[in-house]
Amino acid sequence: MKKIAVLIEDNFNEFELIYPYYRLKEAGFESVLVGPEKKPYHSKAGLVMNAEKSINEVNFEEFDGVVIPGGYAPDRLRRSEKILQFVKRMFDEEKVVGAICHAGWVLISAKVVNGVTMTGFYAIKDDLKNAGANYVDEEVVVDENLITSRGPDDLPAFMREIINFLNKE
Repeated sequence: MKKIAVLIEDNFNEFELIYPYYRLKEAGFESVLVGPEKKPYHSKAGLVMNAEKSINEVNFEEFDGVVIPGGYAPDRLRRSEKILQFVKRMFDEEKVVGAICHAGWVLISAKVVNGVTMTGFYAIKDDLKNAGANYVDEEVVVDENLITSRGPDDLPAFMREIINFLNKE
């Protein structure tokens, strides 16, 4: 069974974390909430979800991909060097990397956006472009193993492409 890390930090977007987490399970994959620490995290609206593993407990080889939800959690996630190393290694080893909404901030800090075509929440469009990404305003963009979307309304297309990628391997 393929295993996917779904990253979690405080101020996550509820839709962008819960929908991928359970949709992956529904499709027959193991999804694991991974945070900087193994502890409870709070969404923007106050919903509490527990990280099942800390990034320090994670063995990279056991995972087949990573999904990075949006909200303001990405601004906190990108402060963790181990999170950035995990995301960069997933990207470099051509495992699926899904990023939605503000998650592009993590990709920028992991230094994986230069030269890729991607999308994200319009408010970080300039950040993505300044980091070397080819920004496009589309519901989902697939560039090799990087799959990106703009926000909650794009979740069905985003997860469809992530699951398609995982089923091709």
